[in-house]
Amino acid sequence: MGNISSVGELKESIRQLEMEQAIKGELLKEQFFTTYDSFSLISLLRNSFKKTASSPDLINDVLGTALGLATGFISKKIFIGSSGNVFRKIFGSALQLGVISFVSQHSREVKLLGHFLIQQIFSKRR
Repeated sequence: MGNISSVGELKESIRQLEMEQAIKGELLKEQFFTTYDSFSLISLLRNSFKKTASSPDLINDVLGTALGLATGFISKKIFIGSSGNVFRKIFGSALQLGVISFVSQHSREVKLLGHFLIQQIFSKRR
């Protein structure tokens, strides 16, 4: 805006500034409501869950842990069998925890070994 030299120009400048202020006010309201919605508890939880669920590391960790739990349980059942010996049960529980820990930490290698063994078993049958 240049220099205002008459009352008409002053009124026109005021009208333009008022329109500009009204437009910016509406944009500010829209941005406020968008920001408010994004900070709502439900929105934050939904976004966090989407990010977590879509993480490939999480899926691999869950599969590794599940594989570890299953392998530990099976190894304990194989070792203890139907024995009623207390020491054997204690050692079986310790064995189960060790197997769970090992398999969960090295799940990729265990999966590769399992895949290799399955391939070897089925290739010998041909």
